[in-house]
Amino acid sequence: EVITFSEVDYEGVRLPHDDPVVVTLLVELFTMKRILIDSGSSADILYKHAFDQLRIPADQLKPVKTPLVGFAGETIHPLGSINLSVVAGTAPCQTQVEMT
Repeated sequence: EVITFSEVDYEGVRLPHDDPVVVTLLVELFTMKRILIDSGSSADILYKHAFDQLRIPADQLKPVKTPLVGFAGETIHPLGSINLSVVAGTAPCQTQVEMT
């Protein structure tokens, strides 16, 4: 399915723009709201508070040795990585992917 936007969707937006998109997705059968999609980012980040709410045991995290550089330039050491099932859209127009 093609996702399109009409003139109504641009109301209040100053063009041209490169603003990130914020969506709601189903992650491991939990609805996650306010997910920031930034196509310029090279990492998919799940903050610990959100991870804890998924009730996934921390021992399922795989070790990660590479630090991330935060949005403000600080170095962040991830607790680990994990593959999660993510569903976007609603039936019959939806897709499911595994994300790390």
